[in-house]
Amino acid sequence: MLATTLRQAAPTRQLGVLGAFAFTLMCLCWPSEAHAQAWSLSNAQRQAYLYYYAPIVFKRANGNNGRHGYDWITHFNFDQDNIFSNNKLNWKNIPQYVDASANGSGAYSHWRIRPTLYTSLIEFMDGGKSLVLIYHVYHALDKNAAGDYQLHDWERVEMLVKNVTGSPGGGEYVAYAVVTQHQRNVVRQYGSSELNFMPTATGKHLMIWQAEWSDKLLAAHGQELRFVTNPASWVSGQMAAGNAKAEVGVNDDGGKKNVHYAFVPGGSLGAVSTFAAQPITYATASSLASRSDNGSSVTWPSVKRVTYELQDIADIWPTHWQYGGYQTHWLSTSPSDVLLESPILNEAGQAEVSTGLQRFYAKTRDIENEDDRDGYPAKKWLFGTYELNASASDSGGGGSGAFHDNAWASTGVDSRGRTRASASGYTGSPHAYWWQHDYFVHAGNTDSSDGVESGFWLPGQWYLASNGGFDGRWVQLFDDRPGEEPVSVNR
Repeated sequence: MLATTLRQAAPTRQLGVLGAFAFTLMCLCWPSEAHAQAWSLSNAQRQAYLYYYAPIVFKRANGNNGRHGYDWITHFNFDQDNIFSNNKLNWKNIPQYVDASANGSGAYSHWRIRPTLYTSLIEFMDGGKSLVLIYHVYHALDKNAAGDYQLHDWERVEMLVKNVTGSPGGGEYVAYAVVTQHQRNVVRQYGSSELNFMPTATGKHLMIWQAEWSDKLLAAHGQELRFVTNPASWVSGQMAAGNAKAEVGVNDDGGKKNVHYAFVPGGSLGAVSTFAAQPITYATASSLASRSDNGSSVTWPSVKRVTYELQDIADIWPTHWQYGGYQTHWLSTSPSDVLLESPILNEAGQAEVSTGLQRFYAKTRDIENEDDRDGYPAKKWLFGTYELNASASDSGGGGSGAFHDNAWASTGVDSRGRTRASASGYTGSPHAYWWQHDYFVHAGNTDSSDGVESGFWLPGQWYLASNGGFDGRWVQLFDDRPGEEPVSVNR
C-alpha cells in the first residue's frame, strides 16, 4: 500500500491520462539516439568486464612484531560464522591462523580468508553504451591515526567505461577512475599520466597502491588508496630485475612507496600468470604472509603475490535489511529508506529482498563496542553523490558533503537541468527516501562550487533491459562458493 502511494506521487499519476502518456513517451525516448541503439550485455559479459578491468592492488604491509597476515584483504565471512560484528575481534587472531597452518595443528582450518573485492556494474545508454564499475576492497580490521582499532575498512575503486561494444578490449576506454583516500574521492581522467593500467593477455588492470593501517596521520595510512603513477612498462621492468627494490610512485606524493603485496584478480588468467599469484589457503597461508614492517623494503621477488576473487555488493544488502536479521551485524541507528522498484536478486534470480519501501541499517555493530562506522547503505558513492577531488589530502578531509545533501533534498540541477526527483519521477522522494535506481553519473572533472558536481542523473526507466540498462548494485552476479577454499580462477 505504501509503495502504491509513493508511486502515485510521481508525475505519471499527477498529470492525468494525457500527461501520463506524454511522460511515458519521454522515458521511452530519452535520449532518442540512446533508445534507438538500446541493447544489453549478458551476465557473462558483465562478469567479463569486471574481471578485465579489475585492479592490481600493490599493498604496503605492517605485519612485523607477530602481526603477520593483518594486512591481507579478506572476505566478510572469513571466519565462517555468518556474523560480521565479531570480524575485528576474530581478525586479531590471524597470526595464530597463519602459525597453525604452518605447523599443521589444524586450528582455524575452517577459516576461508578469500581476499575479495566486492563489485557492482551499472550499465546504461547515453548515445552509446557506458559502464560504471565499482570495486570495494574489504578489510576486516583497520587502525586509525588515533591508534584505535576499527571494524571493517571501506575503500573503493570506481571507473566509468565508455564506448562499450560487448567484448572487453573491443574499443572501449576508461573515461576516468576514482579511488577512496579516506573520505576523499580522488579522480584521474583519460589521458592522465597518473592513470596507469597493467596489460595482460586477459585484462587491462588499473594499478593501485594501498597503504597499511598505521598511526601516521600526516602520511599515507589507514588502507587508503592511491593511483600508481609509474607506467606498466616501468613496473614490469622492475619486477623482472631480480634485485630491484619493490616500490611504486603514487599520486600527490613526491617519493615512492614500499610494496610488500600484489593482490591480483584470480579471474584474469593473464594477470595471474604475469604475477605468478597464488590463492591464500590453509596450506599456503604462511608463505603468503609478508611479515614486513611498513618502513622496511623488499625486492620484487620477495613480494607476496596473492589472488583475489570478485563478489557482489548485493551479497551484503540483505544483512542490512530490517527483516534480514540485521541485529547480528549492524546497529539500529542511522537507517536508510530505499524504495525498491526491483527486488534484490541472488545468483539464481530469486528475490532476497522484496519491492516497496524498505529500511536498511548501516552502522556497523562491533562486539567490542569500539566502532560504529557506516556500511554500504550510507555510502555516498552508492548513489554517485560524492564530491570529486583533484588531489589527495594528508588530513583526509572529504569536502563539505553539500552535493550529497543537495541530492537528498533534490535541490539544484545537474548539467542537463534535472534534479534527482525530476529525473526519477518520484516527486515525493526529497528528504524522504532514495529511489533504488537513483544514480548520478559524474562527468569526471572537479567543480569548485560548493554542492555542485558536473554530470547527470540517470533518468526514468534507464535500468530496464529494454532501455539498455542494468543496475548491478542490487543483483548478485558471482557464485558465492560458500565454505570452499579459494581456487586460482573463480567459477
